Amino acid sequence: MRGRTIKVKTWLVMLLAAVFLLAGCGGADDFSTIEVLGEDLVLPSVQGTGAPGGDETSDGTETPDKAGTPGGQASSAESTAETEEAFQEYDISLMAVGDNLMHMGIVNTGKQSDGSYDYSFLFEDIAEYLDAADIKIINQETILGGNEKGFSGYPAFNSPTEVGDAIAAAGFNVVLHATNHAADKKVEGIDSCIDFWKTHPEVMMLGIHKPESEEPVNRVPVLTIGDIDFAILNYTFGPNYEVVSSSVTNRLELLCAVDEKSRAIDYTVINPQVLEDIRTAREIADVVIVCPHWGTENSMTPTKAQEKFAQQMTDAGADLIIGTHPHVVQRVEWLESENGNRTLCFYSLGNYVSTMKGAKNMLEGLAWVTFHVTEEGVAIDSEKTGMLPLVCQYSYNPNRFKKIYLLDEYSQDLASDHGIIPYGGITFSYSDLIGWSEEVIGDWKLTREQILNDLPRVAANRFI
Repeated sequence: MRGRTIKVKTWLVMLLAAVFLLAGCGGADDFSTIEVLGEDLVLPSVQGTGAPGGDETSDGTETPDKAGTPGGQASSAESTAETEEAFQEYDISLMAVGDNLMHMGIVNTGKQSDGSYDYSFLFEDIAEYLDAADIKIINQETILGGNEKGFSGYPAFNSPTEVGDAIAAAGFNVVLHATNHAADKKVEGIDSCIDFWKTHPEVMMLGIHKPESEEPVNRVPVLTIGDIDFAILNYTFGPNYEVVSSSVTNRLELLCAVDEKSRAIDYTVINPQVLEDIRTAREIADVVIVCPHWGTENSMTPTKAQEKFAQQMTDAGADLIIGTHPHVVQRVEWLESENGNRTLCFYSLGNYVSTMKGAKNMLEGLAWVTFHVTEEGVAIDSEKTGMLPLVCQYSYNPNRFKKIYLLDEYSQDLASDHGIIPYGGITFSYSDLIGWSEEVIGDWKLTREQILNDLPRVAANRFI
């Protein structure tokens, strides 16, 4: 069942060819171009001073017009038929993964024998989805605060900028930085991270920015794919402290309201700026995507605040919500507002990589959303949309990243060999992963074949 049409674009057919010909408008070129609502309408023009309806050659003789009759005029119906082209429907695909949580075991996995760092291995197991998708989103949980500051893990992270290099090289074109760890290295770390991403202009970095006094803040970034404009917004409930300075709030996109006097965060009230941004995005883009960092860690059930904020975003005009932060997967559902807006909400995708100690932290989701574009507009295609369950595997003593598996390709033998068993001191079973997937993801589960086998063509060849 296909989702609602998000935004309709009206395509005007201009029957001006006959008027131009009858009026004897001429020009030096073979064709005149008129831009109408961003589309180029090409009309035949008349050259020379010959009689209306015919073009003169250099020797003064008339050449046949488009109808093939010397001196004749094409009918308006014929001109319309030739200027109109049948609209070719197409799909735009979006993929998103959750928290790229760079614990020191993951950081050390990327250290090379010569002392350099390389993290291209992090994305090798999802390369075919990156190649197939048009919009590719990752939540960079930990700040890339500057290598000169040294690398650190929990609780105050600082990750190598080579992680960002690998993200860009893998083909991600959207990276989210509005997380509770964004200010782990204070404002200097935020500023350093912003400066780093300027070296990768092909990637849209969201969630942090320099203060307006230094450079203008684009409150509603837009990514254009084909003929469709996607506004993508990113916010976090806050950094890892409840009272925030203005220097942080001037750099970090906040999901929750802040008391102007006490600077305390109110986690129960949405930041009014979020709803204002969504309404603005609704006016300028075809699709509005909101990526909130929210919820309670390790809970597979969304909080009341998540549900309330999601409904408020729906009422404001969001089309798609992709949540991060809980480090575990949460449900997917459609939300509807009284004004008729309908929003698809992924409450949490869980982690992408980590060396966390909880069994549920190892089950994660790759969101896949298909937008179908017709002449009337663009809509989410529910039949080609959902979550692909993944499993993060790491070793112990030392902790090192090993691989990302599809849940469908995982096994009890692999579960028994997982480093989480000695590191976390827990039991870990394939059957539990299956059970959690069925319980939380349910009918929204996708398979590799459903995603890749039905693609019309690889995205890289589609919108060059």
